[in-house]
Amino acid sequence: MANIQNTKDMLIKARKEGYAVPAFNIHNLETIQTVVEAAVEMKSPVILAATPGTMNYAGRAYVQAIAEVAAKENDIPIALHLDHHETLESIEESLELGTKSVMIDGSHSTFDENIELTKKVVEAAHANGATVEAELGRLVGQEDDMIVEVGDAIYTDPDTVEEFVERTGVDSLAVAIGTGHGVYESKPNLDFDRLEKIKNLVDIPIVLHGASGIAKEDVQKCISLGCAKVNVSTELKIPFSNALRNHMIEHPDETDPRKYFGPAKDAMKKAAIEKILICMSDGKA
Repeated sequence: MANIQNTKDMLIKARKEGYAVPAFNIHNLETIQTVVEAAVEMKSPVILAATPGTMNYAGRAYVQAIAEVAAKENDIPIALHLDHHETLESIEESLELGTKSVMIDGSHSTFDENIELTKKVVEAAHANGATVEAELGRLVGQEDDMIVEVGDAIYTDPDTVEEFVERTGVDSLAVAIGTGHGVYESKPNLDFDRLEKIKNLVDIPIVLHGASGIAKEDVQKCISLGCAKVNVSTELKIPFSNALRNHMIEHPDETDPRKYFGPAKDAMKKAAIEKILICMSDGKA
């Protein structure tokens, strides 16, 4: 029996050994069960990522309890991670419940404001044995209700990375190198040179957001350049919703959620396994 973990050792090991831990956005009991089943089957560590929207939908205490049960019943490293939280207050709510991995997203603020907010979160989180991910730069696309237009996207400036990490004490850093949230309308142009510069400047694990729709070879190149955590959301939601929709169309009289969620979970599990293989985290639990 194990408890939910923070992500410090999990991600340091991944960066050192040249793979990434998949962070799957989850929303409820069914989606947590599905990604955990996939990870157990593939013997992979896994991060359950919950946005503020997920917490508002499912309830922090419910999400926390389900993640804790998953960790206790399965012999793989499992972390519950707050994804794209923007306030210290929302993070403190989960720290009090026992969450051990958090992301503070101050990317919409100025550089100095981002540092000040991140420092406060690091202080609170480390006091509770939790690890902190921050974001430097800004990804295009939509995450929950937060929308960043193409013209407002900001690539991470390598010249600011050392100062940001040193002044905040963060454990991992999400960078903007051309990926985005949601569905890509055209092939993204990833700035690998920028990522390599960042990798050579900091020792902490780097996080790749917006990995849904990125080609396998590009994800794996990012991993070789220091990305130890890869976030996936859209590519799990699409097969889940498609399978659920098709099942309901084919069985219009079906009213039992235990039956109509089955095909949706199967489709999502298949997608999760594909992502685990791309991250090369299979067998690393």
